[in-house]
Amino acid sequence: MKTVTAIERQKRRKERVNLFLDGDFALSLSASVAAEVGLHQGQQLSPKEIEKLQHTDLFQCSLSSALRYLSQRPRSEAEVRTRLRRHGYDADTIQEVLDRLKALKLIDDVAFARLWRENRESFRPRSRRLIYLELRRKGVDADTVTEATEGLDDESSAYSAAGKKALSLARLDYPTFRKRLGAFLKQRGFSYELINHTVERLWQEQGKQQPTL
Repeated sequence: MKTVTAIERQKRRKERVNLFLDGDFALSLSASVAAEVGLHQGQQLSPKEIEKLQHTDLFQCSLSSALRYLSQRPRSEAEVRTRLRRHGYDADTIQEVLDRLKALKLIDDVAFARLWRENRESFRPRSRRLIYLELRRKGVDADTVTEATEGLDDESSAYSAAGKKALSLARLDYPTFRKRLGAFLKQRGFSYELINHTVERLWQEQGKQQPTL
């Protein structure tokens, strides 16, 4: 057994404390963890209790890191796993954090994929194939992505994506209009045939006719 001889708050990282056992520095840990477990001077700690303290602190640090990452925008499970791995956390701790986040409904790949589709449809329409690839790159499994993208209509998405862009190109001649709008739609993942159809449709809606060659 070792005796807690001092608990000192760190000068540069006020949220952490240094724990001294039998007069020697033993480890640093979150002040919140120290408070949660009721650490106090004179307390006796067994090797297992010290190990548990270290584990609890590591878990809380990795959980806090994950929560900060999630506060920026929703993330897939794979994104969070990759983020924690890059910060040097071990596989067991990462899995423990992911399990906690899933239990709290803070990561859910089904909901994430659905939200990603809805945001793309509303703000940056693109082809079903491109949305599928985006979600797969984020580590969402194929079945979940297929289900999330089911029913997406590329023709409707292409028209929606190109509508505002076409207005900004309205004063251009047809070849330039076609080139620029076509390139825009290509970046959004639409097929050559659908691009041609959409460009012609929007050109005609402006009351113009395609010049004869």
